[in-house]
Amino acid sequence: MRRMNIAFAAAAVAMAVLAAPAPGHADEQPVALRKAPGQEVVETNCGACHSLDYIRMNSPFMTPQVWEAEVAKMIKAYGAPIEDEDAKTIVEYLTANYGGPTTAATPAEAKQGR
Repeated sequence: MRRMNIAFAAAAVAMAVLAAPAPGHADEQPVALRKAPGQEVVETNCGACHSLDYIRMNSPFMTPQVWEAEVAKMIKAYGAPIEDEDAKTIVEYLTANYGGPTTAATPAEAKQGR
């Protein structure tokens, strides 16, 4: 009987912990991407897996080739369920709105000014 009470108490505590809301930041604002054709496709597909902050944080280093490689990596390496037409739209949107230096081939080269 005592074991049953301990098990029940442990289960009740575990359920209470799991049911508690995760702490959040009250002042945290959602990321707003530039309004342009393709924005919704980017928000839907990219935002399903990661914060859209990554787009803005990486944009100074991203050329069209690097954006294309990043989208391909998300699909092939991470299994992002993105259709070919959406992938094309995403690359076009990111290149037009968040493209960095046009001569660099990689983020490292962009940092070096190549």
